[in-house]
Amino acid sequence: MTTDVHAHLLMPGLHAEVERRAPELVAEAAALELRRNGAASQAVSGPMVGSRIPKLTDVRVRLADMERQGVDRQWVSASPNHFYPWAPEDLAVWVAAESNRLVAAHVAQAPGRLVGLGVVPLQHPQRIVEALDDAVLGQGLAGVEISSFAGDVELSDVRLEPFWERAEQLGAVIFLHPFGCSLDERLDRFYLANTVGQPVENAVALSHLIFSGVLDRYPGLKIVAAHGGGYLPTAIGRSDHAWRVRPDAQKCAHEPSWYLRKIWFDTVIHDPAVLRHLLATVGSTQVVLGSDYPFDMGSTDPVAFVKSAGLTADVERRILSANADALVTVGVQA
Repeated sequence: MTTDVHAHLLMPGLHAEVERRAPELVAEAAALELRRNGAASQAVSGPMVGSRIPKLTDVRVRLADMERQGVDRQWVSASPNHFYPWAPEDLAVWVAAESNRLVAAHVAQAPGRLVGLGVVPLQHPQRIVEALDDAVLGQGLAGVEISSFAGDVELSDVRLEPFWERAEQLGAVIFLHPFGCSLDERLDRFYLANTVGQPVENAVALSHLIFSGVLDRYPGLKIVAAHGGGYLPTAIGRSDHAWRVRPDAQKCAHEPSWYLRKIWFDTVIHDPAVLRHLLATVGSTQVVLGSDYPFDMGSTDPVAFVKSAGLTADVERRILSANADALVTVGVQA
């Protein structure tokens, strides 16, 4: 069984209801996206997403594409535009519950082929555990997808401690997938908001988890980082050096590189040499197949990409199936 851990679902009805309930906030969020991405990138992204609506919404199209890619099982998570990190508490809680219901309904159309990941209102830590329970216990999903930050909430925030504790108890997958980058206008051209912004956000979010000691306190967490973890695995030596020489960087028990072998990383990195470096840094048990289906920054042939790296048959098998399948203890119907 070949398993792709990084594929998305668009929920147009949910977004329409969010627009109806909070039109001014939706307009403000759209203005922020325009400022962050720039008009030229937005002009490309709109038609790109529009042309992929069937892939993002129709199970039959999804399964046909999986057949062409040689993918047997897909983890389906919400398109990150459904995070709504600006949403006030009541709306955010409703969005999480409705998203979890819709993801569960989508994957239920292909049991054994599709695995669902829900969402939680990251910007409202006091409501996040109930949303996690709803996703995993209420809807039978394998875990949840989170962004790299939401408002003033970083992943090191002490208010998230009950969330990490509950995720560990449940054995829930936490799929880290950024949406937006706080560098804003510095990345508003050449699609830098994505090509630079996403790797930055991955690196910052993972660094918050590592340096704050979250992974010491909850060693059983199943954190899966999109986009190969961004820049962090490549530049981890600098983090290790800081941990050795800076007392303010010693809130974790081990060198930061030690924790990379406790996190899982997908293969959406577009360069076989980088994949080989990632494997050398984190180990062959910590890399899982990803495609970012069906967006243009993803891989249309993720299996072929892994095979192009010149890996051993055992390492290929781990990446293509064994590592991901070992992570999922709930939400899968065999």
